[in-house]
Amino acid sequence: MFKRFYPDTIQESTYDIDFKALQQQGIKGVLFDIDNTLVEHGADATPRAIALFDELKKMGMKSCLISNNKEERVLRFNKEIGTKYIYDAHKPSGKNYKKAMELMGTDLSNTIFVGDQLFTDVFGAKRIGMRNILVRPIDPKEEIQIVLKRYLENVVLYFYRRKGKRSEK
Repeated sequence: MFKRFYPDTIQESTYDIDFKALQQQGIKGVLFDIDNTLVEHGADATPRAIALFDELKKMGMKSCLISNNKEERVLRFNKEIGTKYIYDAHKPSGKNYKKAMELMGTDLSNTIFVGDQLFTDVFGAKRIGMRNILVRPIDPKEEIQIVLKRYLENVVLYFYRRKGKRSEK
């Protein structure tokens, strides 16, 4: 029952992901959620986030932000990053995951999604068959509706770990 929400991989932080290893596995494009994935909720791009996107560009990897936020929020974050983006994405709908791949010129075989929420980020990626990485939220202080979802996520992650789930291909 919960398997549809299981992430392919869990990392402590976006900044712990070995993007060079992913590139060696054939990944050419990375979709990112913003809030609590790259920066604290509502924050502008940090030097660490800017450096990550600079490194991805140097590696020749494509990137795209895919956020349920309004355009103003995404533009403010993206000001220093300068990558492709989709706002008001309606995750977990798969429509804008597909649109992001079109923007990057990638496909399901060479694209991965990185996000901090199971029921939007991971579930949306899984719905279309996209590889995904769940990262721990950067900041534990979140809006009440997200706090409530985190309780449900913990139930799913309990069963994920109980089965010794490390990756799902």
